[in-house]
Amino acid sequence: MAIGKIVKGIGGFYYVDADDVIYECKARGNFRKKKITPLIGDNVEISVNENDGAENRIEKIFERKNSLIRPPLANLDRLFIISSVVDPKINTLIIDKMVAIAEYKHIDPVIVLTKTDLDSDYQHFVDIYENAGFKAIVCDNISGKGADEVRSLLSGKISAFCGNTGVGKSTLLNRIFPELSLETGETSKKLGRGKHTTRHCELFKVDGGYIADTPGFSSLDIERCEKIYKDDLPYCFREFEPHIDGCKFNTNCSHINDKGCKVVEAVNNGEISKSRHESYVTMFNEVKDIKEWQKR
Repeated sequence: MAIGKIVKGIGGFYYVDADDVIYECKARGNFRKKKITPLIGDNVEISVNENDGAENRIEKIFERKNSLIRPPLANLDRLFIISSVVDPKINTLIIDKMVAIAEYKHIDPVIVLTKTDLDSDYQHFVDIYENAGFKAIVCDNISGKGADEVRSLLSGKISAFCGNTGVGKSTLLNRIFPELSLETGETSKKLGRGKHTTRHCELFKVDGGYIADTPGFSSLDIERCEKIYKDDLPYCFREFEPHIDGCKFNTNCSHINDKGCKVVEAVNNGEISKSRHESYVTMFNEVKDIKEWQKR
């Protein structure tokens, strides 16, 4: 028996990193009966069969601290949310949705602003997220500024990079890890992946941790697949939490325009960013009419 981590899955086979040895494994049949699908990032116990032609098997999947549907990843520690300040222009609503989902899933979000060499008017965006309690890193695509800071946060962690087309995710990853050889459009030469081939997630061991190579992993993917319901949403905006208990009608306050709402008061006082609150209101309105039975 050995303990390891699933780093890749293709065609019903799972590749498990156990003490720097990669084992090709099949999952036990009872996982399928229980409707449990092994995910990349799962910590597992495997039985190693040393006979020629015999299969190694995943015997046990340890409890996950989190998981995503698309990309199908488990036990993420950090989500790097990549956004360019121009071309395409920064969209704080998209960033805030990704941050909220990361918070909901107990994943540490890190905001990375790229293409700052093309526009110097970005400090107010940095201030928005740093004042809300998040790490925000500024990257210059020409000088490489910020790349080392991103790399320093990878050690000992499982990390994924999320960003829409054109925000400079590949450029950043190539600067940090030239061996990945990521092309425009997130095609990885190392994996032999082209535009029309099957795409799969894979974890690469780097700096004592792992990064998820997730071609095409965009903000839209995660937004479509992960939902936060209205009762949970306020707690996914960490700067709201010191004020929530002070609301006059605590249990029923929507934190939008309610009388006696301490969150709204904090927005008006400048303690909470208006753009962050506007994103919250948009997200709240998207889910406010979902009924309890529709959540299942």
